[in-house]
Amino acid sequence: MLSLILLDWERVGRQGMFLLGFAFAAYLFRKVMLAIEEKDRWYAGFIWLAICGLAADWAGLHCMVGALLAGAVMEGEWFNQEDMDKLRHFVLMIIMPVFFLSTGLRTNWDVGGTAVFVAAAMLLVASVAGKLVGVHAAGKILKWKKGETSIIGWLLQTKALIMIIFANVLLDKEIITNETFTALLIMAVGSTMLTVPVGAPKLYKIKELIFRAK
Repeated sequence: MLSLILLDWERVGRQGMFLLGFAFAAYLFRKVMLAIEEKDRWYAGFIWLAICGLAADWAGLHCMVGALLAGAVMEGEWFNQEDMDKLRHFVLMIIMPVFFLSTGLRTNWDVGGTAVFVAAAMLLVASVAGKLVGVHAAGKILKWKKGETSIIGWLLQTKALIMIIFANVLLDKEIITNETFTALLIMAVGSTMLTVPVGAPKLYKIKELIFRAK
């Protein structure tokens, strides 16, 4: 969906070349990854990530789209899980704070004023209600047990990271304004912050019911 939003008719040829080239390169990449040893897959994986990010940026789709596609064609079982956990730990500890800091520095509280907070509140209501309504509809169709639907609906509210990435990409491409970016950022953080205080009591209640049933 993000790729469709970023579709640039002036560079549609490049974007088409990227997508076709990516499909062919992904096929070869998977073959190579299966043929080499596990310790060498780490080097190949990082090179693959860099190539996809640069190629996507060249095509006008943003480097984050390329990074997402790069990871989508990789398999977790190709790597040692302990090493993967260490990588995730250091990424979260070192790189993620920098990303959030850079995002925070891009917010502009001087523009929009009260309108930004009103828009953020409306987006928050629409975001929370939309997920809850959708999940409750799915719960009725799939006949989930009582309480499960609400828990899933609230756990789905934890979307700050992907929403911030989405908003950053749209701002970089000048598709949204600084005011809209700030409103989306407030909505994403607010939605995520609601998850624990609302979801935790529901999870605790379910645990109690399961314990009593046993």
